[in-house]
Amino acid sequence: MTLTQNADRLLSLHEDPKLLTLVNVWDAVSAKVVAAEPGTQALATASHSIAASFGYEDGERIPLDLHLDAIDRIVRATDLPVSADLEAGYGDVGETIRRAIGVGVVGANIEDQLKPLDEAVRGVEAALAAGEAEGIRFVLNARTDAFVRGAGRTPEENLDDAVARGRAYLAAGAPVVFVPGRLDESQVRTLVDAFGPRKLSVIAVPGSLALAKLEELGVARVSYGPFPQRVALTALQSLVRDVHAGGGIPEGTQQLN
Repeated sequence: MTLTQNADRLLSLHEDPKLLTLVNVWDAVSAKVVAAEPGTQALATASHSIAASFGYEDGERIPLDLHLDAIDRIVRATDLPVSADLEAGYGDVGETIRRAIGVGVVGANIEDQLKPLDEAVRGVEAALAAGEAEGIRFVLNARTDAFVRGAGRTPEENLDDAVARGRAYLAAGAPVVFVPGRLDESQVRTLVDAFGPRKLSVIAVPGSLALAKLEELGVARVSYGPFPQRVALTALQSLVRDVHAGGGIPEGTQQLN
């Protein structure tokens, strides 16, 4: 597909009543494995996982050039639409989005890091303007850190802030708002009521609501962040322990690379 077609496809997947599930990837081989599975309709990168694979901590510590090179390799490994986790935009949201589109990305997460709302809205506008300048309907997954950075506030305060920020990002043109955190059913319902159906994006963490319930509530998208890489590393750790104990390759291991 062309860049424009992939962007339109990604947007339509968010608008579809069926919940969009994105098992995040971090390199070309993980992208190929995930993309090859029936039911996978798009890919999303995980910045935490990409950084870790190069020995960096999360939080824009991996150089942008290296980060974009890794994303480029992921895009070239698949024909599916790719949404990239670009953290907070590396100090220049519009330019970072422009460069990401240049390697074939058609959507992205951008964190607000609880910046003042007017500043965060300008970031949303810059991301969307970059997509418009490149001739695509860029699928910005505008992220609010109301819960993940709201440790000093009550859950009610975090929810109110997430609602206010999400509404502002939607008003600025974002097609979907990402509210990471372990949300309960009441919180998800409040956010969907505030944003409208298929406008809320969430992350799956241990203890999250079931996928069927998220779909029933009108959530657009669920992604898995760094957890797919952690699952893979847990399997590797298990292999190492088995080898040290005198064992070998687990039964059922597939040749996926």
